[in-house]
Amino acid sequence: MWQWLKPRPGNLRLWQLALLLAVFLLWHALTAPGLIPPFVFDNDRQAAFFFGEPLKVLARIWAWFVTDADIYQHLGITLAETLLAFGIGSVTGLAAGLWLALSPMASAILEPYIKALNSMPRIILAPIFSVWFGLGIGSKVALGVTLVFFIVFFNVYQGVREVSPVVLANARMLGASPRQLLRHVYLPSATSWVFSSLHTSVGLAFVGAVVGEYLGSSQGVGYLILQAEGTFDINTVMAGILVLTAFALVLDALVGRIERRLLTWQPKAGETEKL
Repeated sequence: MWQWLKPRPGNLRLWQLALLLAVFLLWHALTAPGLIPPFVFDNDRQAAFFFGEPLKVLARIWAWFVTDADIYQHLGITLAETLLAFGIGSVTGLAAGLWLALSPMASAILEPYIKALNSMPRIILAPIFSVWFGLGIGSKVALGVTLVFFIVFFNVYQGVREVSPVVLANARMLGASPRQLLRHVYLPSATSWVFSSLHTSVGLAFVGAVVGEYLGSSQGVGYLILQAEGTFDINTVMAGILVLTAFALVLDALVGRIERRLLTWQPKAGETEKL
């Protein structure tokens, strides 16, 4: 009788929405007056002060997008910074990863410097970029690029290096040129690695944009969050976090859609198990 309630591909979205609703209901219950045990907080309003109230958070989002409609300019700035950082970081990481993976001598020479740059806490570069590029979009994009670049670079580098020697030898025996090897052997081998890194890089591109806005900006969602933190407006802070999370998920979904279109030749997990 209850078999239709069990999680399965057909009702997966319903389960995801139910889990999201449960989280919001739990959040509301924990921040509603009188529902928190006295030994957790000193008074009924402390929980709401620290964690916000979901109804007020949703009301703030509604005001941003509908009632006041004053978030679009800020959101457009943040999304532009994110997309530029994501695009530039991904392309340069892909190009650099391919180049060094196919050039062993250049890789050996540059390896210690690349590791040193990757080990650097790149968030500390934000003030330097603000000096170099000013407080406009350039400094935020530069910070986001540094976060995205290395994720894509190392995945592409590893994906190309792990191409099967047998496949390469067979392709060379068939007379494949270096360009054909790149197109038909190296790139297909690295594609799954590339998209794996892109899913991770989406969030990092948003991090670069928002952190840059924190350190110096007069526009952007990060700027709105910073202003709300200055007045201890936790509901607006949570609203900004939810908005950024939603758009990060949309961008990740677009990457996933492109991935499915380009990797149609790969069997799905269920199909692999059947084989």
